[in-house]
Amino acid sequence: MFGDRMFGHHRFYHQGRRGNLFQKGDLKYVILGLLRDNPRHGYDIIRELGERSRGLYKPSPGVIYPTLQMLEEMGYAVSTEQEGKKVYTITEEGKKFLEEKTSEGGATGRINRRWNFGNAARIGAVMREYRAIEHLMGQGLRVMNEEKAERIRAVLAGAYEEIDTILSE
Repeated sequence: MFGDRMFGHHRFYHQGRRGNLFQKGDLKYVILGLLRDNPRHGYDIIRELGERSRGLYKPSPGVIYPTLQMLEEMGYAVSTEQEGKKVYTITEEGKKFLEEKTSEGGATGRINRRWNFGNAARIGAVMREYRAIEHLMGQGLRVMNEEKAERIRAVLAGAYEEIDTILSE
């Protein structure tokens, strides 16, 4: 009943809300950039990423802490205990690594394009509407009959086509 064009795995389920925000391994560059600005603990990094993205991205502790541990193991960050929290600081080796990646334009250029914070307010407004539709759909699925499902599918398919056209302009 629901075609692959809109609800197929390649378009809907795998990308999710935060899918493709970073390529594998890119988060370490963002974290090192934050540590270059100031020493930080894990929850401060989570809060800062949420603020900088205006709520579009808020990584879980299960993503941040293993990345911090990896950066420490690589020698790019060190931690100290302060007021019962591990506070991480970038090392000279970490600064050199980050500078090399910045000068290459690879990962950091890609991240800067994906994290265009000038667009954050506009993206946030669009995502609020998206989440409102998602919430409405979640509530409506329990009482949806076949006719309503087909009408909603047609509306969503039309919206998909229109959005795709707008984004292609």
